[in-house]
Amino acid sequence: MRISLAAVIGVALLACVGEAQDFKARAIAIHKQSPLIDGHNDYPWALRDIDPGKDLSKADIAEPVPKLMTDIPRLRQGGVGGQFWSVYTPGTMIGQEAVRVTLEQIDVVHRMAAKWPSVFEIARTSGDVERVFKAGRIASMIGMEGGHSIDNSLATLRMFYSLGARYMTLTHNVNLRWADAAAEKPALGGLSTFGEEVVREMNRLGMLVDLSHVSADTMEDALRVTEAPVIFSHSSARAICNVPRNVPDNILQLVAKNGGVVMVTFVPGFISQAVADFEARPEAERKGMTAPRATLSQVADHIDHIRKVAGIDHIGLGGDFDGITQVVQGLEDVSKYPDLTAELLKRGYKDEDVRKILGLNVLRVMRQAEKVAAGLQKSRQPSTVTIEELQK
Repeated sequence: MRISLAAVIGVALLACVGEAQDFKARAIAIHKQSPLIDGHNDYPWALRDIDPGKDLSKADIAEPVPKLMTDIPRLRQGGVGGQFWSVYTPGTMIGQEAVRVTLEQIDVVHRMAAKWPSVFEIARTSGDVERVFKAGRIASMIGMEGGHSIDNSLATLRMFYSLGARYMTLTHNVNLRWADAAAEKPALGGLSTFGEEVVREMNRLGMLVDLSHVSADTMEDALRVTEAPVIFSHSSARAICNVPRNVPDNILQLVAKNGGVVMVTFVPGFISQAVADFEARPEAERKGMTAPRATLSQVADHIDHIRKVAGIDHIGLGGDFDGITQVVQGLEDVSKYPDLTAELLKRGYKDEDVRKILGLNVLRVMRQAEKVAAGLQKSRQPSTVTIEELQK
């Protein structure tokens, strides 16, 4: 009996479609069973861009908002179980202005939880995250993006923690008096003495030390000083895409020893070397050229690399949605997480390993940071030193 080539191809295509559907179905099931905890979403700042008064009704995410990458229907479709909402404040804002704007950003997150209580609930501990997820809501954590927000004040740091901030990125794109950023020429060679004290006080509080945006020297110094696991809330692997915002292999190895987590981001210029190289060209050279695109498969390549160097227990996800202008093909908004999960399953990741990447690794880090803080608070009082005392 002869079978036509077209028939063979048709059967093969149907098999591929069926396999893809199976991976997607498995992915969706995993998201229902275990929380996906994303490390970084900039909706609070995107709202500020839409309305300077930060009126939630001006970007009412209860319904689809096409101009945004984040809304409640797509968060549900994406199986998001926990979200660190970034309370980003530009590094160019300093002093009291930085403190005020960060407070306004934190207010946005609290108002989100109050406006949509059936969807969001503020989570301050790992136990809160698990409880909120089991109740069918999205556990909402607060992440500060840049140590400039504390205006060189440990008391201000403590007050932000009391308002719910559970991580602080030590710098944004601008060097501080106490820490070097990745985007500028080093001024200190890492952390200053006061910067080390900031890390110690964060450990005492139970606030996660976030090393996205900092220089490699600052990463190394923070990992030397910290007594709790660290996170990178939205960074990828420098060996795959060689840009300063990504994590070098030697730091990945230190993160594994520390017990921390690198939350792979979806920023195209941190995922694809071709995109990074294109963006580094002068604007005049880029005119007339077809811009390359980063892909979902390349994001998975970063996950593969971090697994190889640091291990499966040290990977998470930090999309940076609504903080980016270009998107990864296949990861255009918060609804797309199951497609990445399906890709990992297709690559042979076990369900339990996928659960770790989606959120269990971050929950472990949170629990350990809480445990360290409980111990330190028995032996260490709140630090009252000033930057002037330590950096004369």
